[in-house]
Amino acid sequence: MKVAFIGLGTMGYPMAGHLSRAGFALSVFNRSPKKAKKWSAEFGVKAGESIADAVGDATVVIVCLGADEDVRAVLCGKGGVFESMPASGVVIDHSTTSAELAREMAVVAQEYDQHFIDAPVSGGQAGAEKGCLTVMAGGDADAFATVEPVLAAYAARYQRLGPVGSGQLAKMVNQICIAGLLQGLAEGVHFGEQAGLDMPAVIDVISGGAAQSWQMDNRAKTMLASEFDFGFAVDWMRKDLGYVLDEARKRQVSLPVTALVDQFYTQVQNLGGGRCDTSSLLLALQNSMRDTRRGKISNE
Repeated sequence: MKVAFIGLGTMGYPMAGHLSRAGFALSVFNRSPKKAKKWSAEFGVKAGESIADAVGDATVVIVCLGADEDVRAVLCGKGGVFESMPASGVVIDHSTTSAELAREMAVVAQEYDQHFIDAPVSGGQAGAEKGCLTVMAGGDADAFATVEPVLAAYAARYQRLGPVGSGQLAKMVNQICIAGLLQGLAEGVHFGEQAGLDMPAVIDVISGGAAQSWQMDNRAKTMLASEFDFGFAVDWMRKDLGYVLDEARKRQVSLPVTALVDQFYTQVQNLGGGRCDTSSLLLALQNSMRDTRRGKISNE
């Protein structure tokens, strides 16, 4: 099985590395040549000079990109994936995009006698580096079965959830849940600090009860230390929540908490925290507290 991997960013770089170590016949391409050269030097696999060069004889093509427009350009552009890979191949898209984009790409893939699987991932940079990502997929059942050995190289869990678009919709559920948990954790940390509690001790005791979550286990201590450079950035979360809220409007689904948290992330961006990780919701609360205190002083 010849595999091509396009997109050697924060997630794609280690994911492609796992494929190389697993022994797949692999080619890679990155739109920034510098990153591709670095990856090639580390793993001893020559990077393609173009998309067509990388995917020309690939059975499976994996893309891990940023947003709808990036995926559309790489797959559908002149000299892109669909135009350049052989018929009957499978395209796996690990980008987080709109479900509408996934369905659009599936239609184009059919025109080239190819299969398209939308397969966004969860687990962040750490999960990619450890090879223990979770993959939520939508697409043809037989095509998915074909690529399961590929997914196993960098994912601990992978599941087909229905037709094309199901993977992106499931990722939206994932982001809705994460956003709410992070806001609750940020508010709890902020309240505890203002109440003068020993917050490391508080986190230690409540993490053994019903308040426990992955976010608490992995982000509470770094939040207390005002460290916000771990994994998934605010800019990317806002992009994802944009897809969520757009889909919710189309389906007339009410997501009041998600919409509110999206506004808080906007505040973090306005504070210059767009590249901070998603636990930086605490910054918006701290800034609001400072503004309130300044208002009291000016009134006095």
